[in-house]
Amino acid sequence: MTSDHLTAEKLLGFTWSCPDQLFQFDTPNQERALWRLKKLFPEIVFDVTLLEGNPFTFPQVQTLLDGTTVGGQKISDADQVLNQAASFKKLMTLCKSGNFEMIKKVACELNALAAKGESLQEGIFRNGNVGIAGTQYQPPAADQLDAIFQELCKAQDLLNNSMERGIATFLSCAKNQFFWDGNKRTGRLLMNGILLMAGQDIITVPARCREEFHTNMIRFYQSNDASEMFCFMARQQISQRFS
Repeated sequence: MTSDHLTAEKLLGFTWSCPDQLFQFDTPNQERALWRLKKLFPEIVFDVTLLEGNPFTFPQVQTLLDGTTVGGQKISDADQVLNQAASFKKLMTLCKSGNFEMIKKVACELNALAAKGESLQEGIFRNGNVGIAGTQYQPPAADQLDAIFQELCKAQDLLNNSMERGIATFLSCAKNQFFWDGNKRTGRLLMNGILLMAGQDIITVPARCREEFHTNMIRFYQSNDASEMFCFMARQQISQRFS
């Protein structure tokens, strides 16, 4: 383990170790990565909303994304599906134009879409305390968030592997709860922006892995050992669905 890795862990406030083979990539190709994202777009939106407990089925997500109203479902649930689609479209536009950056402004723009209508104040860092259901872990106070985000950005420069940078970013967003709501969704968007800018396929948690994801996240919050989550997330890269 390098000194840069150890420094990054100190900045982020959690540790991890993962087999090197999980961080092996295809030759970078952003066009290919964006094509795969578009091809699986309804499935990816379904994956995201299912993790949030949204009752829309995959066929219903497809129907809604095609522009047809789905009967028998709450408007708020339909809005959540459409908002996740909008956040991914925004991410794709930023990456395709080369305008994605790991900065607070971009994080806030993505959260404003992903958490629209669900958050006390979407698109801005929270100004009060929050908790995380299922764990006694307490996220940091609001007045620490700007400094913590800056440390997250510094850690990016110490990690040479885009997969590690991306997963570390996701876990930092989940752990620190920068926003009132939508933190894991925003963290995954930032993670995937980092991957796309490196010409690599995005990571999304498929429906069948929902319980494992939540269980692993609870253990991460309680232990600050991110090894299990790093290995889990690395295995979810969508390139594996094309192998």
